[in-house]
Amino acid sequence: MQYGAESAVVVDLSKRLGLALGMNSVECSLNFNAITLTTICDERCITTTRDTINQSINVNLLVQIQQIVNKTEALTDNDNDKLKPELTQRTTLAFDELDNKSVYPTWLVGIFVGASCAAFAYLNGGSWSITAVTFIAGMVAMFTRIYLAKHHFNPFITVIVTAFIASLIGATTYYFDIGNNADIAVASSVLLLVPSFPLINSFSDILKGYVNIGVGRAVFTYMLTLSACVGIVMALVLLRIQHWGF
Repeated sequence: MQYGAESAVVVDLSKRLGLALGMNSVECSLNFNAITLTTICDERCITTTRDTINQSINVNLLVQIQQIVNKTEALTDNDNDKLKPELTQRTTLAFDELDNKSVYPTWLVGIFVGASCAAFAYLNGGSWSITAVTFIAGMVAMFTRIYLAKHHFNPFITVIVTAFIASLIGATTYYFDIGNNADIAVASSVLLLVPSFPLINSFSDILKGYVNIGVGRAVFTYMLTLSACVGIVMALVLLRIQHWGF
C-alpha cells in the first residue's frame, strides 16, 4: 500500500499468504492510511491494524513481495503441518530483507527523465536550444525530487519545490531570449510531476469496488497536481512573468 500497489492486489496477496502459512481464513480491510487484517486459525481470531505511510512509487518492491508470496505458496505442504513454523520463519526473514531501493541509480533516472521532458518539448515544436534547456530543467528537477523524497519531506512540499525549480530553469528562456518559444520549455520541464500512476490506480480501485481508498487516492492525486501548480506560479511570480501559456 505504501509503494503504490492496487487495493485488489494488496487484498489478494494478503489472503494468499495467510492461507499458505496455515490460516483458516484471512480478511483484509483497507483505508487510505491504514490496513486492517483479521486472521482465523484454530478457532482463534486475531485482528491487527497498521499505518500505511505514503512513500514514492516503487514497482521493484511490489514485484519482490509478489515473488515472496509465490515462493511461499510453492513451498506449502498442506499434508505436513510441521513445516509451517519453518516456512513462517523463512517468509518473515524474506520480508525483513526486502530491498526498497530503486533498481536504477539516481543519475541514470535523472538523465532519462530529463530526456523524456526534452523529447516532449521537441515534439511540440521546440528548437534545439529549447530542448536543451528543458533537458537540464527536467534532470535537475528529478534530482531534487529524489533528494527530498529520500529525506522524507512531505510529498506536497516535495512537488512544490520540484515544480518551482523546474519552472525557474525553464523560464530562463524568457530572460535570455533562447529558442523559438519559451512557453514550451516551461510547460515541458514539469511533466515529470504528472501523477499518472496514482491516478490510474485510483480509478482502478473505484471500478473494482474499493471506493473509499479510490476516492482517497484521487484526492491525493489532485492535491499533488495543485501543489505542482503552486510551484509553477511561485516561479513565474518571482521572475515577474505576467503572460505565459500556449
